[in-house]
Amino acid sequence: MSPLLTAAELDGLHGTVTVLDVRYRMGGPGGRKEYAAGHVPLAAYVDLDRDLAGVPGEHGRHPLPDPETFAAAMRAVGVSADRPVVVYDDWEGRAAARCWWLLRHHGHPDVRVLDGGWSAWVAQGGAVETGSRLPDPGSFTAGPGSAATLDVGDVLDFARRAVLVDARNPERFRGDVEPVDPVAGHIPGAVNVPTGTNLRADGTFRSGPEIAALYAAAGAGGDAEVGIYCGSGVTATHDILALAHAGIGAALYPGSWSEWVADPARPVATGWASTPGSPNQEA
Repeated sequence: MSPLLTAAELDGLHGTVTVLDVRYRMGGPGGRKEYAAGHVPLAAYVDLDRDLAGVPGEHGRHPLPDPETFAAAMRAVGVSADRPVVVYDDWEGRAAARCWWLLRHHGHPDVRVLDGGWSAWVAQGGAVETGSRLPDPGSFTAGPGSAATLDVGDVLDFARRAVLVDARNPERFRGDVEPVDPVAGHIPGAVNVPTGTNLRADGTFRSGPEIAALYAAAGAGGDAEVGIYCGSGVTATHDILALAHAGIGAALYPGSWSEWVADPARPVATGWASTPGSPNQEA
């Protein structure tokens, strides 16, 4: 089953699934005001910075949350392991993918993302509820992390023997600009598949075969082992979601670029060519 569902499919499941609204913009305020102004009926709001990330520090701007803290946040918005969950945002799935990944990582068996998010729901004439909702508490507990992850100490070796994908925009990958983190460039050995290329012009995901072909062109096809990182570990889960839609598994490097450059001793590459020890590597 695809990890995505359409607005029409969600409408048909009304009242039988737990719906989570994770509206968010990187670097901006949370989406609680937008949620209160209108959301999918019965949806509960999830704050990405508070509920889906730990405290910023040496492990990056959005480190993984403590499992018990995350589980408590999910129970507070009505999540139970025996009830399907549907997640949406208004950021073309980037924030929703983070919640999807964390729930799956901690053992929830049935989580899907609304393809096209809030925009798709409104466009198909879905009902809109206003105000805030406090659902009945759920019973979700966080099991051991099951989705594959990469530790910072293993990243360079992984890039040498497998395919490490950088999900950021090309100009950040090349090191032309860096609007968020203190160092520009990318992890040596990485290839670039920007998150936006997962999507059609209307903000919905490309088909599974199209996604598979897109990543195969970057070397992440066939039996290749794939790992994904981004700026802080949020939008990388969008690439993982897209690959899951295509039937391909991938590991997340949670700390991503913001953790990588926290230690100036870690190597940095710029430009398109990127192999460990290459001339364009910088300290």
